[in-house]
Amino acid sequence: MSLVAAIYDVTDSFPNHELYGLVSQLRRAAVSVPSNIAEGKEHYSSRDFVRFLRTARGSLAEIETQILIAGQRGYSSEKTTEDVMRQTEELGRILSGLISSLNKDQ
Repeated sequence: MSLVAAIYDVTDSFPNHELYGLVSQLRRAAVSVPSNIAEGKEHYSSRDFVRFLRTARGSLAEIETQILIAGQRGYSSEKTTEDVMRQTEELGRILSGLISSLNKDQ
């Protein structure tokens, strides 16, 4: 959830012409991460949960790509870009560990 807040904060300062471009894409991908985790948790099998966790991890990859683009365009400072990248990498490690753990249980 803190990643979602960070993405909303950083995209607040993006240019208006990016509202339906990078702003929308980044926010959608950010919201997708906890949404997929929550939805997957409500399924009854570990197999389904893992599928949703992988989707969440894919959304993290989208965020990483898009925040790098935003940084290159000058919409995000180098520090902000690095902070978001750190958050996505940490969350990616957590998701990968959880996926590994659940796969061992199957």
